[in-house]
Amino acid sequence: MEKAPMYTLQLSCIEIAIALLLITHAKSTTEERSSHSNGTISCIASERSALLACRAGLSDPENPSDPTNLLSSWKGDDCCQWQGVYCGNRTGHIAKLDLRGPYCDIDGGSRQMLAGNISSSLLGLQHLWYLDLSCNIFDNIQIPEFMGSLHKLRYLDLSMSNFIGNIPPQIGNLSNLRYLNLETNSYQGPDYSSFSYSTDITWLSRLTSLEHLDMTSVNLSTIVDWLPRVNMLLTLKVLRLPFCQLRSSPGSLQLSNLTSLEILDLWCNQFHKRIMPNWFWDLTSLKYLDISGNGFHGPFPDGICNMTSIVELYLSDNNFVGMIPSSMKKLCNLKRLDSYMNNINGSVTELFHRLPSCSGNKLQALVLPDNNLTGSLPTTLVKSLSNLSWLDLSNNKLTGHVPPWIGESLSNLSSLDLSNNELTGHVPLSIGELTKLRQLVLDSNNLDGVMHEGHFSGEIPAEISTLFTLKSLNLSWNNFNRKIPEHIGALMQVESLDLSHNDLCGEIPSSLSALTSLSRLNLSYNNLSGRIPSGNQLQTLEDQESIYIGNPSMCGPLSRKCSSQTEPTPDHHEDASDDAVSVFLGMGFGYVMVLWAVFCTFLFKRKWRVLWYALWDRLYD
Repeated sequence: MEKAPMYTLQLSCIEIAIALLLITHAKSTTEERSSHSNGTISCIASERSALLACRAGLSDPENPSDPTNLLSSWKGDDCCQWQGVYCGNRTGHIAKLDLRGPYCDIDGGSRQMLAGNISSSLLGLQHLWYLDLSCNIFDNIQIPEFMGSLHKLRYLDLSMSNFIGNIPPQIGNLSNLRYLNLETNSYQGPDYSSFSYSTDITWLSRLTSLEHLDMTSVNLSTIVDWLPRVNMLLTLKVLRLPFCQLRSSPGSLQLSNLTSLEILDLWCNQFHKRIMPNWFWDLTSLKYLDISGNGFHGPFPDGICNMTSIVELYLSDNNFVGMIPSSMKKLCNLKRLDSYMNNINGSVTELFHRLPSCSGNKLQALVLPDNNLTGSLPTTLVKSLSNLSWLDLSNNKLTGHVPPWIGESLSNLSSLDLSNNELTGHVPLSIGELTKLRQLVLDSNNLDGVMHEGHFSGEIPAEISTLFTLKSLNLSWNNFNRKIPEHIGALMQVESLDLSHNDLCGEIPSSLSALTSLSRLNLSYNNLSGRIPSGNQLQTLEDQESIYIGNPSMCGPLSRKCSSQTEPTPDHHEDASDDAVSVFLGMGFGYVMVLWAVFCTFLFKRKWRVLWYALWDRLYD
């Protein structure tokens, strides 16, 4: 029993020691990081110092001599609250640094452009897994070699920031990397000194976790064995190598490891070989393939039939010859076919018959200008294209009429371009049913009017004024006559309007002044007359004279002076109104009497009636 107090004392000492240990740990943690009243974690002091050292090497390209505004939010003790800095919720370590600039964006928002040098102080951020320095202007510096020592990086984006020189092979040390974007700015000079390049990409094979690789515009012209290196990336899903000056495209791979690849972009390289055989036709997992502008030649490839997962297919600007293969009917997932500037050189009706014929057709874009397509568009639509939003058959040799089904069956169409063909006849009224249409381009054909209730007219269909979503309308170089539709001003979203080189007459509708979004207007070389309209938006348009040139009967500030019109004086306003009413009543009564006399004459004189209608038939002919 005497040992009990001693046991209790020992137990108390142990409890006190544990408590002191916890307090000490809490104190040391507090010294390294502080907590806000709302519970968020403050950054670690050593990492804050690393960021400040990094900022010291940067400069403001808009004001190089005064860096005070550079990353202005980077002040105070809590760097986790600084713009572009993100800390881990549990550890307080900086995990993400997003310093993407505004260079790539139409609207950069609050982002600030960075220039200068990238400091090796970034190595103080050893818990960093995400680094984005894209879209800045680090002119005339190479990608720093020390980047390869940020071993925890899983995401690295250095794109579009004007880096030059050799890509350091140390990047291959980032074995945890899943996303790598080294896209450089466009080709800028004849030697290696003015752009980003690589003469050896063996370092790629060490990035065993890589899923996304973008080396757009990086010069790889000296590398022959680029494909075997890429083939070692077993987890790769996205491969973008456009404008890389690649010259070799093997016919096949003995053992393809790219079974997960979904996006392959090889646009605008220098392969210059037959399209079949080629290694990429065996990639059945592909959903996106762009081989445009590579000098491929030969018949349209039958290998397309293997790509049953394909969603977007870009074949443009090569020299493929002949009709698209009938096997394309099997591509049930195809949403976009883009094949401009090839040489299909066949019937456009046959082409439509070879489009995917699966139930629930998914095709959204059919872009086939400059292909020597011939013949008339099919009179009826054999298969459903109800999801089609973009149809471009411009610069071909199409003849015949614009079929009504374009307006009746393509209800989702937002862009229609049939320009530079040999289409004739009228514009179907069903065009007015395309309520989602944003661009309508029918210029440089022989279109000359519209059929309305069985009567032919050479006028622009008034139904076009109901296309309220339209942003671009081009009907130039046709044979339209009569007046511009009175309600053309209802197209409130239109930004570009071209009705030039027709035979339009009459005055320009005053409603045109209501087009507040209009930035381009061309009404030249018609037979328009009357006063050139005024309006706030119309007066802001550039090159005003060219808008109305070739309309000799127009008058106004940009042409001959309009004849002055006598305005009624205020003292006789009521008398003038009374006189006008009397005149109009008299004219109306006389008009009715003349019509009645003509009607009675035609009613009882059949010969006169026949001669009258024959005369009007000749006038219309």
